[in-house]
Amino acid sequence: MLIMPACAQTDSEVPTINPTATYTTDDGEEESEDYSGNAPLPGVFRANPENVGEYTASYEWHFTLEGEESPYLTRYEEDTEYTFTQAGTHNIVLYATFVNGTDTIAYTEEYWAERGPLRVSISESQLEMPNAFSPNGDGINDIYKAKSNYQSIVEFHAYIFNRWGQKLYEWNDPAGGWDGKYKGKDVAQGVYFVLVKARGADGREFNIKRDVNLLRGYTESTGTITE
Repeated sequence: MLIMPACAQTDSEVPTINPTATYTTDDGEEESEDYSGNAPLPGVFRANPENVGEYTASYEWHFTLEGEESPYLTRYEEDTEYTFTQAGTHNIVLYATFVNGTDTIAYTEEYWAERGPLRVSISESQLEMPNAFSPNGDGINDIYKAKSNYQSIVEFHAYIFNRWGQKLYEWNDPAGGWDGKYKGKDVAQGVYFVLVKARGADGREFNIKRDVNLLRGYTESTGTITE
């Protein structure tokens, strides 16, 4: 006996699946069948089978970029994990087969044609660095770091130098940054230099070189600089 897609899900006597996707974001975990986010994006995919009973189950997860015919990744466990690092729309489906003697319950193309795949869209990469910051302890712009609109950055390394080419600081997370100190002490107000080498999920390379104005006496509320 072969039972295909949705009709099988309504029968409580046969195995069913209910595939779900949960993504780990900066705000925590989010379960979604159609999610948009930035790389790297970890995801957990669960088959959630029910009524398996005496049936022997086999699973086949397919991860495919939209517009492509063949999956770039196939996994064979009931639940699987994957971290998305490539920009574009990814379609995820689960082919599940349950066998008990001569009875076979299969969830394949027809099931997903009716339901639609799990989908995740990874944004194109973006990265900008500011030209100034004001580490004066007022809690506003105290840290020199990437502008908050960065997205889908999978590799990042930044260096701060003084005017003589001495390296003062480095960091490898776009969410991190420099507090205007060297060996625990405040550096003088003035012009410094940042070098950033980064790569986006879409393969874009970033090689940013620019001056950084450290305005220690700058007050955001008045827009003035004091010595």
